[in-house]
Amino acid sequence: DSGMMGWPTNDAPGSFWQTPVEEGAARLAELLRRYQPDVVVTYDENGFYGHPDHIQANRITMAALAMTALTPKVYWTTAPRSMMQRFGEVMREFDADAREPDPAETAAMAEIGLPDEEITTWVDTSAFGGQKFDALAAHASQGENIFFLKMGRERFTELMGVETFVRVQDTTGAAVPENDLFAGLR
Repeated sequence: DSGMMGWPTNDAPGSFWQTPVEEGAARLAELLRRYQPDVVVTYDENGFYGHPDHIQANRITMAALAMTALTPKVYWTTAPRSMMQRFGEVMREFDADAREPDPAETAAMAEIGLPDEEITTWVDTSAFGGQKFDALAAHASQGENIFFLKMGRERFTELMGVETFVRVQDTTGAAVPENDLFAGLR
């Protein structure tokens, strides 16, 4: 884990952020050629919220795809801005000591994600809310302080029960918006 942007862990030898894109892409391209996926999912170019490892995942994935002759459907995970606004409201609801949001922070949050109309794919994942919660709880770098774990499974599932994507590569011609990453392939 390279930590958040600007942290000293970004420069740690062996951190994902320090992996040369060409090196990671060559390894991933090998796997793409072997398994020939119909669908590939990665983060958007900003790593959703600027996380170095997420940005690097996008860079490596897109470079790996360019090294192959494959044409899978490619999605970038992102969030609609309306969801980010709701997220901010729920954070304040759960933090009794929350200060009034700083206008600069509010403006920065408003830039995370995309306008709702640019989201191509909305997938209901609420049936897996408990599993998603458990996976986050098992993420060693998150610890017990992460906001999502404080809200409990039910509220977490309510807030995080839909995954959203932007389809950036497609040869199927499946109509958007869609609710299935495999639309046009089944």
